[in-house]
Order: sequence, then structure tokens, then C-alpha cells
Amino acid sequence: MKIILVFVDGLGLGTSNPDINPCVQNDLLHLACYLDNNAFIKSDTESELIAVDATLGIPGLPQSATGQVAVLTGQNASRILGRHLFGFPNQPLRDILKTHSILKTVKENGGTCDFLNAFRDPFFDLPETTKWRLSATTCATLAAGLDFHRPEDIAQSKSIYHDITGDFLREKGFDIPILSLEEAGKIVARQSCSFDLLLFEYFMTDRVGHKQDLNQAKQEIQKLDTFINSILSEVNLLDTLVIVTSDHGNIEDLSTKSHTRNPAMTLAWGLKKMDLAQQISDLTHVTPALLNLLEIHDQTP
Repeated sequence: MKIILVFVDGLGLGTSNPDINPCVQNDLLHLACYLDNNAFIKSDTESELIAVDATLGIPGLPQSATGQVAVLTGQNASRILGRHLFGFPNQPLRDILKTHSILKTVKENGGTCDFLNAFRDPFFDLPETTKWRLSATTCATLAAGLDFHRPEDIAQSKSIYHDITGDFLREKGFDIPILSLEEAGKIVARQSCSFDLLLFEYFMTDRVGHKQDLNQAKQEIQKLDTFINSILSEVNLLDTLVIVTSDHGNIEDLSTKSHTRNPAMTLAWGLKKMDLAQQISDLTHVTPALLNLLEIHDQTP
């Protein structure tokens, strides 16, 4: 069994109001998911839609550091801290990632995994202590002792950049090919054949959501929808599970500049998608459910 985990920052399940929710678009193939008359609506009949609690039993608005650690480790990071934490993980959260990173657990149990995102060259010159102060996905990868992808891996179709197409890198002067959304999806599908678990992180949704620009937000959701569709079109869903999940809501409610307490949008396609859906109700269930499907169990206390 193969698993593709697409982590999308700041994508929740909002209302059916198209004036504030860019996911309410008729031409979306997969991400037209929202709450209408107390029922969740989805555009994709082949997917399993899961409304995942991002609050973790803690007052206040869910935030990225604690939410992402919960997703990537199965630990209730917000409860451990006693609060939601924005931005990058602090030392207690880094300690959780060092012990419970899903990438680390997969690797230590004989599985194969990869963090697909490419990093710019300055990252590789940073001291190890500085790298550990970056994103939750970075810490999860460090904990597993995995190699990070470089821009040249994009040219070799082994990686993609966080904006999917690589336009940002070209603007910074890197000599890499610009990928179409379809080409990027094909790379994800091909690379997934070599690993038990493949992780890709996309955080532009959270950045755009904070801007409260409906037209830009619609374009962002359309971009992500096309990318996901390409993955699904290329991957063998008879032996692969594709899951898209998030850490908290944001872009689905442009009436506010902040995050939301809406459920995190989670969608699953392919092998054992219904088994996965039955095991997940909050962020801490994602990692245990994926490990169960891979028949791997985290024995770390």
C-alpha cells in the first residue's frame, strides 16, 4: 500500500456563502466542500469527506504550530502546551516531533518515506539548530533523518516547490523548469511509487486566506483543485491512498482575517479510504490512522 499525504495549511469546511467561501464554486472538481443546511456537501462523489476537529478541546482559535504537530505526530500538542501556538514549533513541540514524527516512525519500522518539497540553497547552509526552529514539516523530516530536496531535484522530476509550479524559484533566479499544475501532479504520482508514505506541504492557502481577497482566494482554490485532480488522474488508486488534510480553517471564511474554529477539510481517495474515514475525527487521529493502514504501530511512550 502507498499513501500520498497532501498537507494544506488553513483549509476548513465553511458555509455555503459564496461571498466569503471560495470553495463554493461550481467548476471545482474536488474542493467544493462546505456546510449547507447542517449537512456537508462535496463535489467529488468518489472521495470520502471528513470533518476533522481542529480545536483539540482547547479554547481559542486553532493555530499552525500546534495543529501541524498534532497532524504529523498524533499527539495533542495544544493540550500539552495548554494553548494553541501559531507559527513554528517551540521547544516542547519540537521534542514531540523528535519522538513521534510520522516520517520517523515509518522509517524506523522499515518503511520508506519522503518529504517532497524542495528547499532553496540557503537552507542547506543553516546550522542544524536553526533548521530545527523552522516549520513542523521540516522538524518532522529532520527527526526521521531524511534528505531534503534541492531545486535541481525539480529539474529531475523528483520534487516540486511549495508553490507547486516553481514560479517563485524562477523569480528568485533559480534555473529550474516552470511546471504546469498537471505536470506537478504527475511528479507526485510517479514519486509515490517509490515510497510507502509521500508527504507534500502547501501553505499558500493560509497566506491568501489572511488577505481576505475573494478573487485571489478563488484562484488559489482552483489551482489546488487542478493539482489534486492531476494526482488522482495519474496515481493507481487500487493500491494507493491519497489524503488531503489541513491543520485549521482560514481561507474558507474570508469574513475574518484570522483563523477559524471550522473543521479542517479532509478528503480521501483510493485504497482503504473508508477505513481511514472511520478512524479520524480530530487532528490527532491522522497519524495513527495512516500508521494503522501501513500496519505500523508507534510504540514510543
